[in-house]
This record gives sequence, structure tokens and C-alpha cells, in this order.
Amino acid sequence: MRDPSVPAPAPARRRFLQAMAAAGAAAVLPLDVLAQACGTPWREWRAFVDRHIEPDGRVVDHLNTDLRSTSESQSYGLFFALVDNDPVLFDRILAWTRRHLCRGRADLNLPAWLWGRAADGQFRVLDPNTAADGELWIAYALLEAGRLWKRPGLVEAGRQTLALMRTAEVVELPGFGPMLLPGNRGFVQADRWTLNPSYLPLFVLRRFAAVDARGPWARLAERSVAMTRASAPVGFAPDWIAWNGKAFVADPGKGAIGSYDAIRCYLWAGMTDPADPLRRTLLDGLSGPASMLRAQSGFAEKIDTRLGVGTGTPSPGFAAALLPYLSALGQPALAKAQLARIPTAGTLNYYDRALVLFGKGWMDRRYRFSTDGRLLPAWSSPCSARP
Repeated sequence: MRDPSVPAPAPARRRFLQAMAAAGAAAVLPLDVLAQACGTPWREWRAFVDRHIEPDGRVVDHLNTDLRSTSESQSYGLFFALVDNDPVLFDRILAWTRRHLCRGRADLNLPAWLWGRAADGQFRVLDPNTAADGELWIAYALLEAGRLWKRPGLVEAGRQTLALMRTAEVVELPGFGPMLLPGNRGFVQADRWTLNPSYLPLFVLRRFAAVDARGPWARLAERSVAMTRASAPVGFAPDWIAWNGKAFVADPGKGAIGSYDAIRCYLWAGMTDPADPLRRTLLDGLSGPASMLRAQSGFAEKIDTRLGVGTGTPSPGFAAALLPYLSALGQPALAKAQLARIPTAGTLNYYDRALVLFGKGWMDRRYRFSTDGRLLPAWSSPCSARP
């Protein structure tokens, strides 16, 4: 029975906290504890901003000598600025992306995937090909920023990005169904289609299906789970795969290895809302990491996805990416062990920091995704730390 001396939460706040609790870890915390993320500084995000985001909105990966920015890095910057309720920074990142990656016309051009310092020392687009994972998160950030901040122009921009993706990158795999290519060039050969399972978060596709009901997104959501399961014969996702017209096979160039791309498959699966009808199927198909951690306590940098054998020491970001996954599987002890592997101080590279923001940020309940893919940031309740 509720203590009558404690005011009941407002309806919007109550719904938010209940959704957060329902999608949380195995041990559900009291609602007043869940609300604490609303008012606490996001230390990991501030460190990311200080290190990787320039004043003009460019998100920089310092690990590479070309000091690159990618459509992925820009998209992650947009998403986390939204989670942090920072529309000023969001707009700066968006403006840089449109100006430098979309040639100033985001309504006509998908972003180039790679921008940085060329051999002559000048900064410019280094590869005009597209990357569907960056575009997917850009579209999602635009749609959700427009909805949460009540800015219809951003929603329309998100719809425009979806329309461009449908035209340039969504194909029908013979004998399988619709699929999102990793980019608009170089992924279709005479005898195969090259794909990346980590480019397809289920909850993002759910949101696209709700916004663009006539599009391929609902069917693509179902097919993406089927692809993930079919390409992970012993429960480990590969970085890249190929469809040969009859079955998913190892990519001829990269082999049956799961590493820095594939780690996101477990991350996305773990963050999917428990009420999604495909969540259990998805998690069952990705049983490998949990089995490996139970057997040997540590994960691996590279995994042979046909044999389930791992080699190398994973980066700290891998541990963060596994947190939602282990939480979804009801493995709090394994999750606690991975949390201990994330450094609290020191220098991390761009990708490790991004995985920490996703995985640990989710575990800290700074955001959740609803069954239909809506973003539920902590600030969307009345306890928001910002106006």
C-alpha cells in the first residue's frame, strides 16, 4: 500500500517511470530511485563532448590519422544530445552534418560516410559512399527530437531521410525478403548481397514502421531478426555476412568473424523492449556471449562465429555493450562483472566512449525504448533537470 504522506507521481511521470522499470534489469528498483537519473550529471557524455565534439558540431574520431568524422559519429552525437536534452548542441551537430556530409541538401542527399584530412592536408569528403547505420540513427534522432521537442520540421527531415534510404538502400533479397544494404554502392554483386547485421536495431525499425506505415520497415524488422538468427549458427553474430540467393554465408572478404561491428547486435537486442514480440526470438538467437561468459568469465575481441571460439582481449566498450544484453537475460552477476571492466577514468577512443554511452547510459536508466520504438529519455518526465 502506498504511503499517503508521499505524493503520487503525476500521470506522465508515473507512466514514464513504470516503462523504465518494466524495461530495466532483473532487480527492479523503486520508482523514486529510478527517477534519480533525471537530475544527475551525465559524466560520460560530458567527457565525450569535451573530447570528440568541436564547437561547430563536428564529431571527431581521433584514433585515425585522418581525424575523421563519419555519418555514424554524427548520428550518435545527435542521439546522445537528444537523450541529454540539449537542443543547442543537437542543432550544431545537425548543421555540420548537413553542410559537410550532405552537400548542403539533406532533403536530396544521404550523407557521405567519411570526411577527414586528405593526403594533401585539406579536410573534405574522403568517400562519398553512404553508410546505412549512420543514416538510420540520423533519421531516428530527427524523428524523436521533433516529437519530444515539438519541432515538426525535424520530423519532416527524418521522413525525408527515410524516403532517401528506401530509394537507395532497401532491396528485395530473392528468396528472403526486404533488406537494408549497408550503403548505396558496392554491396550487390552478381552472385551475392553483402550485409551487416549490426546496422538494424529492432526498436529503430519499429519506430520507422509507426511513422512510415506504407514503407518496408515492419517487414524489414521481422526479416532482420530472421537474418540475425540465420547468420549466427552457434549464437554469435558476425560483423559481415552475404546472401547468396539461398542462404546466409560468410562474407568472402571478411570471413566469419564477429568483433567491433557485431558487438552492437547484442547491445541492440538487450535494449529492445520486453514487450516486443520478437525480442525473445532475437535473444535466443544470440546466446553465444552469455554462454562464453559463464564458461570463462571473459569475452573476446574476435570470435569465429562458426565455431564459437574467441581470441584477443576486448576493448572496454565491449563490456559496456554487453550490459543491456546480460540484463535482458537476467544475468545480474555477469553484468556486474562486465561493469567492473569499464574504466572510470583514463582515455577511451571514440568508439569505446560511444558504446559506454549506449550500454552504461541504458543501465543507468537515462533512456529506454518503448515497444513501438519511441525514445523514453529520463528528462521526459517532470523531474527533468533542464527546462
